[in-house]
Amino acid sequence: MNAQHLEKLASRLLSGDLSLDGFVAQMTNHGIADVGEAQVDLDRHRRCGFPEVVFAQGKTVEAMAKIFRALIAHGADVLATRMTAEQAAELQVEFPRARYNPVGRTFRIAVKSCEPGKDGECPACGKVAIVTAGTSDLPVAEEARETALWTGAQVSLVQDVGVAGPHRLKANLPLLEGADAVVVVAGMEGALPSVVGGYVDCPVIAVPTSIGYGASFGGVAALLGMLNSCASNVTVVNIDAGFKGGYVAGLIARNSARARKGEIAN
Repeated sequence: MNAQHLEKLASRLLSGDLSLDGFVAQMTNHGIADVGEAQVDLDRHRRCGFPEVVFAQGKTVEAMAKIFRALIAHGADVLATRMTAEQAAELQVEFPRARYNPVGRTFRIAVKSCEPGKDGECPACGKVAIVTAGTSDLPVAEEARETALWTGAQVSLVQDVGVAGPHRLKANLPLLEGADAVVVVAGMEGALPSVVGGYVDCPVIAVPTSIGYGASFGGVAALLGMLNSCASNVTVVNIDAGFKGGYVAGLIARNSARARKGEIAN
């Protein structure tokens, strides 16, 4: 429990908004908020760098609203992934400040103060570039982009620069300069991360997608191609896991920014 959350609890206790029993329960819950349908991990930001993320698929709107309230009360920015438009429409009634991305199927609610720039990202949290092989990969790329924005990173998106037209990537290389991490989203044969890896001096997080014809085996061909990359700076996450790619990139970017500021050892 951080000082900000402790102050909020004490304020609610003094104002009568929180009972003594409720105060004691929250002080002794070891960072867990029991909302009935879920046990919300309120201590994850301290342990892991970012708050808990909500996987919306299969959850009721009521359950998600309870989780969101618990996170917001703790001062945490909310991110939910794989959310349908119908779920988002209902939730935005209660959370009108939320941002829903219908392509990436993400739902974000900004709570904490930062040093916002374009799209609300924080320049102090590093820079992430997202690269897509084709426009069909955009839903996964948008999930990665929204996740990286949630981490506070400055994010640039380079679309439709697959290896079928390699000159397109070369023309966009200036957009990758200075990135702390690059997320490359590709289906088919999954060759693009290796090409990008040969141009940049930072980690490349390859995200295979399920885009492709029959022999792509729902993204397995792209996954295996990326795992066999000859570029030494390429690492791989699961098929269609835009969230995982954006999260890891945001973590790298944040720690790189902290190192530049001297907050952690290089």
